Amino acid sequence: MQPRYQRRKDARPAEITEAAMAAFAENGYAATRVDDVAKRAGVSKGLLYLYFKTKEDLFKAVIRSFIAPRIDQLSNTFEKSGLGAEAFIRGPFLAFVKTLPDSPIRILVRLMVSEGHKHPDLVEYYWEHVVSRGVGILKKIIQHGVDNGEFRRTPLLDTPQLLASPILFCVIWKTVFHAQDQLDSDTLIETHVDAMLDYLNAHSPQEKSR
Repeated sequence: MQPRYQRRKDARPAEITEAAMAAFAENGYAATRVDDVAKRAGVSKGLLYLYFKTKEDLFKAVIRSFIAPRIDQLSNTFEKSGLGAEAFIRGPFLAFVKTLPDSPIRILVRLMVSEGHKHPDLVEYYWEHVVSRGVGILKKIIQHGVDNGEFRRTPLLDTPQLLASPILFCVIWKTVFHAQDQLDSDTLIETHVDAMLDYLNAHSPQEKSR
């Protein structure tokens, strides 16, 4: 077993990243100070700088720690599942996206919408490590359905973002209108997925009638 001080040292980056996420959620990106993050994490500012040189590095670490692994997990699940496209969408994909509106992703989406125009480098990093990879997975799933005859070829191959659009809608709705309307995000997402699959399905009644 590792000595206690070594275990503590190894845990510090994760503790600092968690503190950064809490600070960004509470104050936004621009208003968050490195001092605030260090205080939340229970470390000195100097020690924090040993792990993260800038506030931008902290934000990128939050993306790597809380969001990127979820994308990797979804991709790995798809590659190994052996499921058809519809079965995967109704199973692992739906279970995954239903967790997102109340996950840390809502904080990062909110920050991208409200402050991204002032920090294009962070938007580019988020695009590269989260959004583009997520879009790529959606394209693979839809193409898989077309290739195996489950789905007809539609413009959704070029606009797979539509399949995941309820995530963004739910995050924005819950951020802006939470006090006025308690949105049932699970039902909204399930209904949207049903509609998209009905649109894609090569064997649907409306497709046969064409």
